[in-house]
Parts: sequence; C-alpha cells; structure tokens
Amino acid sequence: MAQRSPLLNALLGAVVSVVLSFTLLSPALGGAVAGYLQGPDEREGLRVGALSGVIASLPIILLVLVAALFVPFVPLHVAAAGIVAIVVVVFFVVAYTIALGAAGGWLGAYANREL
Repeated sequence: MAQRSPLLNALLGAVVSVVLSFTLLSPALGGAVAGYLQGPDEREGLRVGALSGVIASLPIILLVLVAALFVPFVPLHVAAAGIVAIVVVVFFVVAYTIALGAAGGWLGAYANREL
C-alpha cells in the first residue's frame, strides 16, 4: 500500500480530533488515526500524531485570538488578570492536545504493525 504524506495523515487525524472534540480523549483518537495511516514505525507515528495535535489546536488558538479583539473594551486591571489566566489555560490545553496526539500516534503506529 502506498504511504500518504505525513502532513495529509496529520490533517486527517486533526479532523478526527475536531469532529470527536466532545470526547475527552479526542486528540488521542485523532493521533491514533494519523499514526495508523502513517505506517508501522512508532517514531513516525509519534511525530505525525503530535503534528495532528498541533493542527487540532489551531481552532482553540483562533478562538482566543478572536476573543482578544474585545480586550481593549475591558478595564486594564480586569484585562491583565484575564489575559494571564487565558494564556495559562490555553498553554495547558494546547500541551494536552499535542501530548495526547503524540501518544495516540504512537499507539496507532503500533496497531498498524501488530494488525
């Protein structure tokens, strides 16, 4: 079977992550799809799963940037605390998404090799 490009596999995994975003482990499921499609090499699966997590994080980052448009209309002392809190939360959400995508990618590549 001809292997697809890693970027296409990561994009397919990110689509799965976004579609299944109502579940807690959607980045792992998307990473598993990307890793499985990438092939039996676990290192490649890990990379493509992490890339899937990065791509799946883009809607989160886009929503934060859109919300940042309203910051100039908020008093400075309220905005400062809110910005710090939002940056910390977004950092951990993006790290969670990338880490679970990478773990799912590794598991997907492992499943490809074993099945």
